Amino acid sequence: MDFLKSFRELKPLLHLLIPLCVHWIAEEMTVSVLVDVTTKALCPGKSTCTQAIYLTGIQQTVVGIFKMVVLPILGQMADDYGRKPLLMLTVSTTIIPFGLLAWDESKPFVYTYYVLRTISYIISQGSIFCISVAYAADVVEDGKRAIAFGWITGLFSASHVLGNVLARFLPEVHIFEVSVVLLLFGPIYMYLFLIETVRPAPRQEEQSHCFATISRVIQQRCKSMTAAVNVVTRSETLRRIALISFFYELGMSGISSILLYYLKSAFGFNKNEFSELLMMVGVGSIVSQIFVLPVVNPLVGEKVILCISILASIFYAMFYGLAWAPWVPYLSASFGVIYVLVKPATYAVISKASSSSNQGKTQGLIASVQSVASLISPLAMSPLTSWFLSSDAPFDLKGFSILVASVCMMVSLYHAMLLKPEESSKSIAVDDFETVEAPLLA
Repeated sequence: MDFLKSFRELKPLLHLLIPLCVHWIAEEMTVSVLVDVTTKALCPGKSTCTQAIYLTGIQQTVVGIFKMVVLPILGQMADDYGRKPLLMLTVSTTIIPFGLLAWDESKPFVYTYYVLRTISYIISQGSIFCISVAYAADVVEDGKRAIAFGWITGLFSASHVLGNVLARFLPEVHIFEVSVVLLLFGPIYMYLFLIETVRPAPRQEEQSHCFATISRVIQQRCKSMTAAVNVVTRSETLRRIALISFFYELGMSGISSILLYYLKSAFGFNKNEFSELLMMVGVGSIVSQIFVLPVVNPLVGEKVILCISILASIFYAMFYGLAWAPWVPYLSASFGVIYVLVKPATYAVISKASSSSNQGKTQGLIASVQSVASLISPLAMSPLTSWFLSSDAPFDLKGFSILVASVCMMVSLYHAMLLKPEESSKSIAVDDFETVEAPLLA
C-alpha cells in the first residue's frame, strides 16, 4: 500500500521522469566503455594510463571551478524563467561529445571529446538534479517530497542498471551510436509534453534600451545570488547541510574520478566487469530508494537516513581501498545499496528548510558547494592514485588514495550527526527586492 501510494504521488512528474530516465540510460551505457576507449587511444597496449587519469582529474577541476558560478545561476534562472527551458538545455549538452566518439575513437577525437564533455559537465552535472528537484517541489506537498526525491534517485539507479545492461551486451562499436539516439529523445520529449510549473512575474520596461536591460539583468542576478547566499547562511540547517555536502562530495567525487582506472590497473577489469559492478549497485539502489525509503523515511526521518548512508559510504571506500582480491570490489559495491540514499535525504532536508520561491536557488547554491569539493578532490586524488599505481609507490597499497578519501566522508558523518532539520516556515525568506514566482501547479 505504501508503495502504491508513493507511486500515485509521481503522476505530476511523469513527463519529467520519462525523458530523464532515457537520458540517464544513454549516459550510463557509455561509462564502462569510456575507460577502455580512452586508455586504448591515449596509452595503446597498456593497462595503466596515467595520462587518462590526469586528464580526468583536470576535467573535474575545470568543471568544479565553473560550476561554482554556473550552478547557482542556472538555479536562479529556473526560478525566474521556468524549469522547462533549463531542463531542455541541460539534457541537450551531452549529444555532441558522444556523437564525436560515435564517429571516431582516435586520439584527436578523444581529446576533442574531453574538451566538449567538460563544457557539457559544467552546464549539466548537478544542475539536472537541482532543477528536477525544484520541479518536484512545485508539484508535491512538503511532507511527501522525500518520497518523490527517492523516486527520482531510484529511477536514476534503474536507468543506470538498464544502461549497464545495454553496455554489457551491445558490441562496443555501437554503444555511442545508440547513446546519441537516446540522448536526442530527451529534449524532444520535454519540448512536446513537459508542463511548465513556474509563472514568471510580469516584466516591465520591455522597450527599454538594450544596454540598460543588460545592466538591469546583471544587477538582478547579483542581488538574487546574494539573497540565495543569505538564505543559506542564516539557516542553521542549510549551513550544516552545506558542510555535509562539501566533505561528502570531497571524498566521493575523488573516488568516482579514479575508481575504474584503479580497478583496471589493480585487477585488470574491463567493460564487462565494470558493467557487472555498476549493475549490482543499480539493482540494489532501486530497491532501497523506491521500495525501502518510502517506508523508512516516515519512521526515522531524513537525518537518520543521511547518517546511515554516509556511514555505508565510508565502508564502501575502505573496502575498495583495501581490496586484496578481485571479489572484494563486488563486496564494496554492495554498500552502494545504502549510500545512494544520501542524495534523496539531502534534497529533502534542503527542500524542507527552503521556502517555495527559493527551491531552485538553495538547491543550486548547495550544489555549487559540492562543485567546490569536486574541484579540489582531483588535485590530490589524481597524482596520489597515479603514484600508488606506479612502481615508485612508497608501499604496496594501490587503493591508498581511496582510503584518504574515506576520511573526508568521516568528517561529513560528524556534521550529519549534529544536523537539526527545520521546516520551511522557519527558514529565512528572500529579501524584498527579489522577484517571486508562483508555481502554476502548486
